[in-house]
Amino acid sequence: MDDKQQLEYSDSEDLFGDYDSFLDDESLLAKLEQADKMVAVGPAGEDCFLAADAPDTDAARENSPHGCQKAKRRKVHGSSTPHGSPEDRKRHGGAMRRSISERVKMMLRSNATAPAGPSRSAAMKEAALSHEIGGAVRAVEAARADANDLGPFFGLPAKVKDLLFTLRGIRSLYAWQETCLGLDCVSARRNLIYTLPTSGGKTLVAELLMIRELLCRNNNCIFVLPYVALVQEKVRGLAGLGLELDFLVEEYAGSKGRFPPVKRRGKRSLYVATIEKAHALVNALIEEDALSRVGLLVVDELHMLGEGSRGALLEITLAKVLHLSQDTQIIGMSATLGNIAELQTFLKAENYHDDFRPVRLKEYVKLGDGIYEVDPKEEECFRLCRRVELKYSSAMQKVDPDHIIALVTEVIPKHSCLVFCPTKKNCENVAVMICKYLRRDFLQHRQEDKEALLRDLKGCGNGQLCPILRRTVPLGVAYHHSGLTGDERKLLEDAYSAGVLCLIACTSTLAAGINLPARRVIVRSPLVARDAVKTSQYKQMAGRAGRAGLDSEGESILILQEAQREQAKALLCAPVENCYSCLLADDRKSLLSLILSLVGLKVASRVEDLEDFARGTLLFVQRERAGLCLEDVLRESVDLLKIKGLLHVQGHALQVTHLGRATFKGCVDVSHSEILYQDLQQGLEGLLLSSFLHLIFLVTPYDLAAACTPDWMTFYTQMSLLSSSELKMCAMVGVPESLVARKAAGQSVNKSANMWVVKRVYLSLVLMSLLKDGDVWGVAQKFQLTRGFIQSLLNSAAAFCSCVLHFTQELETLWPYCSLLETLTRRLSYCVKAELIPLMEVAGVMEARAKQLHAAGYTTLSHLANTDATLLVRAVERLSRKQATLIVASAKMLLIEKAAALQQEVDHLLAAPPDLPD
Repeated sequence: MDDKQQLEYSDSEDLFGDYDSFLDDESLLAKLEQADKMVAVGPAGEDCFLAADAPDTDAARENSPHGCQKAKRRKVHGSSTPHGSPEDRKRHGGAMRRSISERVKMMLRSNATAPAGPSRSAAMKEAALSHEIGGAVRAVEAARADANDLGPFFGLPAKVKDLLFTLRGIRSLYAWQETCLGLDCVSARRNLIYTLPTSGGKTLVAELLMIRELLCRNNNCIFVLPYVALVQEKVRGLAGLGLELDFLVEEYAGSKGRFPPVKRRGKRSLYVATIEKAHALVNALIEEDALSRVGLLVVDELHMLGEGSRGALLEITLAKVLHLSQDTQIIGMSATLGNIAELQTFLKAENYHDDFRPVRLKEYVKLGDGIYEVDPKEEECFRLCRRVELKYSSAMQKVDPDHIIALVTEVIPKHSCLVFCPTKKNCENVAVMICKYLRRDFLQHRQEDKEALLRDLKGCGNGQLCPILRRTVPLGVAYHHSGLTGDERKLLEDAYSAGVLCLIACTSTLAAGINLPARRVIVRSPLVARDAVKTSQYKQMAGRAGRAGLDSEGESILILQEAQREQAKALLCAPVENCYSCLLADDRKSLLSLILSLVGLKVASRVEDLEDFARGTLLFVQRERAGLCLEDVLRESVDLLKIKGLLHVQGHALQVTHLGRATFKGCVDVSHSEILYQDLQQGLEGLLLSSFLHLIFLVTPYDLAAACTPDWMTFYTQMSLLSSSELKMCAMVGVPESLVARKAAGQSVNKSANMWVVKRVYLSLVLMSLLKDGDVWGVAQKFQLTRGFIQSLLNSAAAFCSCVLHFTQELETLWPYCSLLETLTRRLSYCVKAELIPLMEVAGVMEARAKQLHAAGYTTLSHLANTDATLLVRAVERLSRKQATLIVASAKMLLIEKAAALQQEVDHLLAAPPDLPD
């Protein structure tokens, strides 16, 4: 007992009087028995007290497994752990296992059977009994907490620390990372939001927490990332850890991912997913009653909550987990969050913030030829530091009035530089302009590597090479934007990271994607296209300045015109923008989808249930700011879903219709579900099977039609090449050849023509041409579209085809589409020769690399999984050791996943039916 709460009584008194229930009621004793088992055998089936293998030194004691307790109270410079040698801990653990339940049982039994004597008051008896039981419960909780501790590295085995060094070169953690890992809320598995500047090392903390959840608690984890490229990069990066630590890393992006996920026998899974796939995954887990098996959900770039329909989808996903799984911990991280208090309320989370940057960042603006340091303490916010040193000729001044050449040549080629431009075209122009005035000795810097890069770029373009890159790459310069293919962007990113390229002119999207730091960052203008740069966007771009381990400091320079001075003050000195719920954006379509899925998943059957769920959303937290009555909005939305034929009332309960179920199971936009159903039904009447054109039209994304402006002459030329059956199909959907001919001739067309359908047919022709030729360059030239847009169209069509497949599987009348769409999804996902598909299933292997591997004799997934990285480097030209290691690890992981899926089918076939008659 605590001294403060010690009760005064004599040894001869029986404080429990008639309390003899411990001899009859075994519930508490059963809990103690369970505690013994938890202590004796850890969740992974190992003795949890045998994990300390460090030497018995002060440093080892500083790094023993209970260190989270110290880290909760103070900042540390090493891993935090308990006092006592490993041998002491082992002996203590064994004694604890032998005695914990016996001692408590003896204490309780002796008190319960003691001879009756003079009794105290009933209040005193209750206090004493409560104190004894409280002590027993605390012992049980302590035993359980210790059972989740597997070693000296923040509760993880020392092997994890060794792997971080072996696979990533990480020798130690930053002080803030150690503090964050030791927070009370982390140890107690409460929700957490942590914010740090870009490049501060946020992701490593999340990875260690997920590994701890996988190994120590034997739970699955979900890691949500905003972009497909980030998902693929993270799957590659985590595959090696997964193989060594015996957990699976599964990719959920684009058309990849199983719904419901495969149940693994004795394996834990880390699902790495985009926002859209994470939402579908959570829905599948809810339907399988398996959400509780997800112990941790991590969201990177939490500020995406305020980004339109994708932000609404993220909010829906988080709200479902909060509402339905009390056992799932949620951790969000971001470099740019404004209204953190509202987000904490939404996620029921605590907050950790640190301003740490591994490399100090200095921010400047350029006005005229002056370089000014940003200092919010100054009255004008700017303080003059120096003038641009390079002297310009009059001709050069006309070409480069902003002195970009002078600014970049101060750092390149010895150091790296990123120039963020407002438009894609400006990226290309800036790259060409810089190269025009660079010295010829730039050609000698890493010349052989640059020649190899040009060969790789030409190889991924089927022998064609961008004329701008042909001119700029020899000088170590390139441009980077969405107009390039994924293969081209990946090659340029790798070359920049390796120091082959010293400068990239890029759009702001690069700052939100792959981490490519630079010694100097130049922001060409405070505009993105015609819109003002947001504070969060600027911080992301400026945050790329400074390379940890290479630079002592990083510099960002914002180029301004005199008229933009006040705008720049607001941009540089204002707080980050607030993050607002997007559930009501675009005519409430996200809220409608939420309601439909809640009813379909049987989470809600009445409007009152919907209101209860809505109280756990960010929208509810911000309801006063939005000035709305959420109850009225919900009832109006339910009525609208009834009108659309997606919901109906049976008895007094809301239920989804067949169409409604197909809509939420296929993750189809509510605003598109009815027209999709009509298109599919109409297709059954005369489905064209002699060509892919009809099926491609049905899975061409509806929202991309708005971004397309057909070249009518090209459209007519391509239509004239179609077969009679294909022309008949086009006429059936409302696009006869005569309509396109009139548009190509510049004549007016019937106003009743649906131009939305016309544009979708045009995009269908693009996709069909791509499937036939497999040549992005040739198709781009044929249809006068950028290579990047065509690849984006292909990726979107593959993802939507997967959605339509799940949509048709829920409607019996659409059964003919199921096998057809399954095949088409696979074709669209890779759009290469069938022989390359098994290789491209490996995360990060693009078409060009797949061709190299196939030519070297690695033709199957099994070949890659069973080879050695050293052999792969020898066999494949210009493949680094690091890249080879990642490819082999990813192939092994994928092979294990496929084997586990087949094993699940075997188990299902051999299992006794649950409805077997007696």
